[in-house]
Amino acid sequence: MPDGEDVRWLRMAIEISWRCPPSPSAFSVGAVIVDRSVGATADASARVLATGHSRELDPHDHAEEVALRRLARLARPDPPDRSDGPDWADWADRADRALPSGPPASASSLTLYSSLEPCSARASRPRTCTELIIEAGIRRVVFAWREPEVFVDCEGAEIMRRVGLDVVEVPGLAAAVRAVNAHLLT
Repeated sequence: MPDGEDVRWLRMAIEISWRCPPSPSAFSVGAVIVDRSVGATADASARVLATGHSRELDPHDHAEEVALRRLARLARPDPPDRSDGPDWADWADRADRALPSGPPASASSLTLYSSLEPCSARASRPRTCTELIIEAGIRRVVFAWREPEVFVDCEGAEIMRRVGLDVVEVPGLAAAVRAVNAHLLT
């Protein structure tokens, strides 16, 4: 069951999804990664560690992927060696977009909020968002709208649940996500 904080952060992810350049072949999605462990007491609030939206930095980017890259950079703030070629260029291009709130104590205290169910199949990259979330060690995912079978048959929620993640769907916000993606639903 979502709580008020879940709805708050999920609304932020939906708001971020409006920044996506529309695409005839991909959904517009927003993602927010929040460390809720700092909100365990009444006088502390949770903090946003990373955000992302589809096609933000590259035409093939998924929102969760962008947010997870930013989160990883918080854990590794130093740039790779310049001899790393594309890795260094990628880091430099993205470094100014990271949120400066510092790394979390543990990925298990994080919640990833996504306007759309994280993908379990994709053509543009070898790894799905579901795989990346599991690999990152994030234990909780909240989303608003199950991915419809417009492009693929998505099983992200089921896969994450099978490996033990806490997955929360908030269908009461799905209409807002459909509005962002109206160009695909006609």
